[in-house]
Amino acid sequence: MAAALSSRVVVLLRASHPAPAFAVTAVTALLAVATGHNLASGLLVTAAVAAGQLSIGWSNDLIDATRDRKVGRPDKPIARDEISVGLVQRAVAVALYLCVVLSLACGLAAAGVHLVLGVGSGWAYNLYFKRTLWSALPYAVAFGTLPAVVTLALPDPEWPAPWTFLVGALLGVGAHLLNALPDLTDDASTGVHALPHRLGEERVRVLAPLVLLAASCVVVFGPGTPDTPAPWVALGACVVLAVLSVASPGRTPFLAAIGIALLDVVSLVLRG
Repeated sequence: MAAALSSRVVVLLRASHPAPAFAVTAVTALLAVATGHNLASGLLVTAAVAAGQLSIGWSNDLIDATRDRKVGRPDKPIARDEISVGLVQRAVAVALYLCVVLSLACGLAAAGVHLVLGVGSGWAYNLYFKRTLWSALPYAVAFGTLPAVVTLALPDPEWPAPWTFLVGALLGVGAHLLNALPDLTDDASTGVHALPHRLGEERVRVLAPLVLLAASCVVVFGPGTPDTPAPWVALGACVVLAVLSVASPGRTPFLAAIGIALLDVVSLVLRG
């Protein structure tokens, strides 16, 4: 009984797009540290973001199940009938409920930004933008406003520095381009012609790392010249990851994008 339940939980988590969900949650936790949250408020805003990410991931697999079956995606539990649609629908409902409750507990300003611009953008991507030329827009909005969700959830709410919106937007666009890279052919065969598909694989492989490195440069120079070597070391590591994303197949470029995003936030933490 326990083994069967554990197995269902694992499959359910696999259907949630765990890598992006974990990455965004980790970035939120690091931002909470960088912006001075105490343990309670930091855990609260991180949990709110995690719940939102789970709802986005599960809804994506639900919406794309027919397409995933058509192309035989081996990494999609719903398309492979490893898990019931009803169970995932209930998981989405629970995640959304928790997201709303936890977001409101962070304050009305943080909740408004998170629910409308963050989670709302993710759902808008799943339902519409994923198949259009404007597919990068929800990523830019959601990632760009994430720092505001964190700072507005502080005990004394405040807006973040303007340059952090640019960093988030650039990271979001770069992550979108690299995330779509392995699936360009399958997506096109099922009628998806978003920005990465129109650019083509060769352009995406070059453009996406440049966008991500632009974000890293803003992190290093946006708050002023670093007075410690740590941000420069992080920038060098980001360059290595960007080169890796150009030369690597499969999901490695997207994992490199996650690494760059985490390094950027770590740079902020180290700079205080």
